[in-house]
Amino acid sequence: MRIGELAARAGTTTRTLRYYESRGLLPARRAGNGYRSYDESDLRLLRQIRTLQDFGFDLEETRPFVECLRAGHPEGDSCPASLAVYRRKLGELDSLIGELTTVRDTVARQLARAELAAEAEAPGGPEPQCELGGDTWGPA
Repeated sequence: MRIGELAARAGTTTRTLRYYESRGLLPARRAGNGYRSYDESDLRLLRQIRTLQDFGFDLEETRPFVECLRAGHPEGDSCPASLAVYRRKLGELDSLIGELTTVRDTVARQLARAELAAEAEAPGGPEPQCELGGDTWGPA
């Protein structure tokens, strides 16, 4: 198949495919007429790359998965190098989750402190003010 068909089937652009080719992730085969030529195995490589990128993997992190598929394995994550990338990514995610949990706890404490302070200043909240005349609302 030609590059346009592969791009359409993979849900991407020809520009992206040429970029993957330049990075060595997609083979650069040429037909007799000089056009790039692809097959179903290339579509499989692209789907692996796109899935991993959707999960937050950068392009270089997809390389071991692509190489695993190229080596003839049925899945891109069945090779030791792919498993190592999974482990490293999980470590990064666990670290980020820890950082976010710390920030969330800090914000929750700040909110609780601020709500207590606001309640102490004006139980039930401040009296509504008319922005036009400065009078308070409510029964006169």
